[in-house]
Amino acid sequence: MASIPAIITVLIYLILVPLMIFFLLKDKDVVMNWLSRFLPSDRTLVSHLWQEMDAQIGNYIRGKVYEIVIVGVTAYIVFSLFGLNYASLLSITVGLSVLIPYIGAAVVTLPVALVAYFQWGFDPVFIWLVVAYFILQFLDGNVLVPILFSDVVNLHPVAIIVAILVFGGLWGFWGVFFAIPLATLVKALINVWPTREEQLSEAGA
Repeated sequence: MASIPAIITVLIYLILVPLMIFFLLKDKDVVMNWLSRFLPSDRTLVSHLWQEMDAQIGNYIRGKVYEIVIVGVTAYIVFSLFGLNYASLLSITVGLSVLIPYIGAAVVTLPVALVAYFQWGFDPVFIWLVVAYFILQFLDGNVLVPILFSDVVNLHPVAIIVAILVFGGLWGFWGVFFAIPLATLVKALINVWPTREEQLSEAGA
């Protein structure tokens, strides 16, 4: 009985959020024109910020989709070669874990290790599987991610960790989930914000 309100809330969001996204996409021009009425006539800074965010978030989402597919397929190949039980389910979990940087990889390690342990115990096969899994995670974080996101997000690992800590502390799981897009927003705002030299040059002109 105590969980009924939470279930109803989830059902409401499952219905209303897709509807809201549908109408926002359908009437995007109408909504944007209505919102523009509340903005100042000189919207140079806002326009530059919007263009940069639109490009970076779009490329970030595409990069994440590619990363999920690559990591998931590679994990399935590795698990299948070792004959690990539930290889398909575990590979999907490993692929989706890249949505939450660092934390997702750490959390998904537990079910992979448990399934391997109950299947083989502390056998050499178990050790080699864990080694192969950590190699996969290492290549994902140090090779694949820089290739996919170096020209798009261009965020230092320290900036990503700080964003996870800050936004996760503010909004919990969803803050961690949207940490990189929010950090990208902050970075885009810093990039388009006029510096003191630019302001002085504009004033001199």
